[in-house]
Amino acid sequence: MNSVKTSFSIRDMENLSGIKAHTIRIWEKRYNLFSPERTDTNIRTYNLESLQKLLNVTLLYNNGYKISKIAKMGEEKIPVLVNEIIAEKSEKSHALNSLKLAMLNFDQSLFLKTYNSLMEEKSFTQIFNEVFIPLLNELGLLWQTNTISPAHEHFISNLIKQKIYIHTEKLQFEAPTKKDEVFVLFLPENEIHELGLLYINYQLALQGYKTIYLGQTMPIESLEDLLKYYNNIRFVSYFTVAPTKDEIDDYFERFREVLKKSPGSKLYVLGHQIQEIGEQKPLEGSIRIFKSINQLVDIL
Repeated sequence: MNSVKTSFSIRDMENLSGIKAHTIRIWEKRYNLFSPERTDTNIRTYNLESLQKLLNVTLLYNNGYKISKIAKMGEEKIPVLVNEIIAEKSEKSHALNSLKLAMLNFDQSLFLKTYNSLMEEKSFTQIFNEVFIPLLNELGLLWQTNTISPAHEHFISNLIKQKIYIHTEKLQFEAPTKKDEVFVLFLPENEIHELGLLYINYQLALQGYKTIYLGQTMPIESLEDLLKYYNNIRFVSYFTVAPTKDEIDDYFERFREVLKKSPGSKLYVLGHQIQEIGEQKPLEGSIRIFKSINQLVDIL
């Protein structure tokens, strides 16, 4: 069975391109840029070629080309001009569009081709910050508006995870150069969203720290075992959906009891669930909130 998504609503087109549906309709009516099919109830539907064209037109439009001029270009001229612009300054925009198409069509080859092209010019850190993070930020909106399904999100997220694993493993062949601190990375119980934590692990390894990656849904009690082996531990966790905001205070109280057994150790926390905590209720030195991965990396 072919599960590739080949039909898109005008709302899908808006969400994927960033161009308002009203504007797409104007471009379609005034300039004949697209030729959507219509359902029996007269609802527009667009094919994959129309989506690709819209993404290319959007890139040109965002780089100063008037829509009237774009409309007069031949079908073969638009992608040529897009490639020229990409070569000069818009590789990020093109990469984002290519990765969206790879996600929509579960196309691993397109993902790898796009990624390998980026690696020719950029470091993995640059790719993650400039391309993957903006892509991941868009996934929430695309999922909420039913433009993509959880399957799409899992597909692209796991491909990104694979790249983090590969680059982290390369670093782990070398012995850590900074041995005064040990970073223990874990997710709390019922938390399974580990992409951000994996990337933090990569950044720590990149800077020469020893890391111990424990992964998903770790009970606090199990973390106490690490105190038998190391002093001055930096526990690092990422709260995306768990613990809930109502449970966080209790979680921190329980964790303080663990930290009391190792006075030099600390807990660093990131994630959606704690975004407002640092401002509303400042925490003492043993527990520190970070609003972003880059903020954490900057202090290392």
